[in-house]
Formats: sequence, C-alpha cells, structure tokens
Amino acid sequence: MRLLLTSAGIKNPSIHHALVDLLGKPIADCNALCIPTALYGHPMGTPAGTWRFITGQSSTPMCELGWKSLGVLELTALPSIGEERWVPWVQEADVLLVNGGDALYLSHWMRESGLADLLPSLREKVWVGLSGGSMVMTPRIGDYFVGWKPPTGNDSALGVVDFSIFPHLDHPDLPNNTMADAERWAADLRNPAYAIDDDTAFKVTDGTVEVVSEGHWKLFSS
Repeated sequence: MRLLLTSAGIKNPSIHHALVDLLGKPIADCNALCIPTALYGHPMGTPAGTWRFITGQSSTPMCELGWKSLGVLELTALPSIGEERWVPWVQEADVLLVNGGDALYLSHWMRESGLADLLPSLREKVWVGLSGGSMVMTPRIGDYFVGWKPPTGNDSALGVVDFSIFPHLDHPDLPNNTMADAERWAADLRNPAYAIDDDTAFKVTDGTVEVVSEGHWKLFSS
C-alpha cells in the first residue's frame, strides 16, 4: 500500500499535496472508506467523536475533503459477515481513511477481521492514518501509549513500516506530549522512532519514507 501517516489528518497544504500525489488523481474522483474502529478502544473515545470523524466535523480533516463517495468500514463487524461481502468493498475503494484512537485495539481488529492479511494485495490503495491510525502501521507503539491491553500482552503493532511514531508533539491540550516525553518514549524502543507535531506526516511509497512537514519533528535513531 501507499501510506500517508499523519498526526492529525490533512492539516496543511503540504500534507494535502502529498495525499493527491499518492492518489494519482483528484480527490473528487476517488472513492473512500473510513475506518472509525480505533476510537472505540480509547478511553477518550465516544460515539459523538466517531460521528464527528465520519461527518467531517472534527478538528482532524479526513472525511470532509470532497471525496467522490464515502463509506464506513467498521472492522469489528467484519468477522460476522464473511470476506465475500466486505473484501470487494475494500478492493473497489481508492483510499482508506483510518481514524485515531487506540492503535493496539485497531491492530487487534485488523488481524481479527482479516484486513491485515489483505494489505499486501492492496498495492494501489492509499492508507491515510490519523494518530493511532498511523501508529498501527509501526512495529511498536511503546509502553507510553499502551491503553487497551491486547491478547499478546505487548505493544507490537503491524510492522508495515520499520519506525515508531509519537504523534501530537507539543500539542497545547496534551501537556505530557513534550519533546522530553518523546525522548523517554524513544529510549525504550529498539527501532527508529519519530516525534511529530500535527503539521507533520510521513509519505511512504514502495518502502521510501518522506517526511512532509510545515511544523517540527525529530528522528530518534535506534
């Protein structure tokens, strides 16, 4: 897959340009599916927050960008309906818009639903992650971000990319997301790790990683 891993959605023109470049055509010509699942596993998640994400009324632009069509793919429902129904929905979409929340809860349901196994075949699709929806693609999220406890008992995510992400760096509403906090988080990891603010994202194409930023970020080497 082509990946756009963001901290807070399509927050500025540089990230918007990266999205259009990954899509290869205008947003208005693209069919999108949004995945709200991660928010249900997060202690701050609410039904109202899910509604705001889907309807484009949150502070993290994703669903309101003017897609040709927009549908909702709830991963917790997929095991009960069978792959013959939902796999074509994913295959027919141009882009998956993945909400933030608890990355380990999202990782668990990606595996349980079968979506994780499907990812390698979706070479032309674009995955747009928001916070936890980006962190799920990393090898580890770090103990700092562990909330929901997965059956594995560890902090491992999907490992599609080889680096970890500390999102929302220096966010005014998150006093524990300082650079000093990020440095302590990174010290416990055995892989490269980035701290990024809400104006920063990663564009990943064929394994090549590009930092797209109008804000600030830092790479912590393993």
